[in-house]
Amino acid sequence: MGNSGLITSLVDGVLIGVIYGLAAMGMTLIWGVMSVINLAHGSVIALGMFGIYLLFTSLGLNPYLALILVAILGLLLGVIIYSIAIHRVVNASHLSTLLATFSVNMIVIGLGTAIFSTSPRNVNYSLGNLTLGPVTLLNARLVAALAAVLVTSALYLFLYRTRLGKYVRAVANNRAAAELMGIPSAQILALSFGLGTMLAAIAGGLIATFFPFTILSGGVYELKSFVIVVLGGLGNPLGALAGGLILGMLESIIPIFLPNTWVPVLEFLLFVLILLVRPSGLFGVKK
Repeated sequence: MGNSGLITSLVDGVLIGVIYGLAAMGMTLIWGVMSVINLAHGSVIALGMFGIYLLFTSLGLNPYLALILVAILGLLLGVIIYSIAIHRVVNASHLSTLLATFSVNMIVIGLGTAIFSTSPRNVNYSLGNLTLGPVTLLNARLVAALAAVLVTSALYLFLYRTRLGKYVRAVANNRAAAELMGIPSAQILALSFGLGTMLAAIAGGLIATFFPFTILSGGVYELKSFVIVVLGGLGNPLGALAGGLILGMLESIIPIFLPNTWVPVLEFLLFVLILLVRPSGLFGVKK
């Protein structure tokens, strides 16, 4: 492969890495605020994919406009999941929250398989290619990456520039102290879970614009999210974005030198190495 091929692969890796980072941000936000590992993360990503697909094929909505509706539905779904399955066990052991979110995951996959089967779907919406010198890029990936950056920026502004965002950070930092200051922690936890679910649904919707998918596809991206969250540091949304970029570039470079089957092997080797050498993540704070 020549230099142009290597540059194209790297740029592609960066574009997909931004979307991986967005998906992982949803997981790390939920962990950072309530110390819950969300095993329903992958099924929510798959629901985001099907949300875009159904709005595009049934209603003829532009996939990128449909993303706004998917985001709103993702937020509502997250609040509902929290209210039904999570709020009773949020103060219990990690095993209880793992089982609660795993149960939600299995329900979504079961219902999704019954309704949609496991046949691959894809969103037939092309934006063409963009050629910059020797580099040719899919416009769909470029637009999806820009959308992911906009969503990330909006999340940052929400967390650091709004009253509700400051409440979320206060509850994440010290829930008991936040309650003493009059912050309604129960509502803030529900909102945080909703936001994490919304980010996962948006990431799924963006992935669906250029990759085929099934109701089981979210599992792959959930595993990638775990790797990214460990890379970037648990509870660090911006670290998740950086971790996503690292993983995206690794995925684009490894196939140049090794068969594709080595990609997940090396990803999880990196996962284990980070856990051993720096458990707080590359961008986490050492305790």
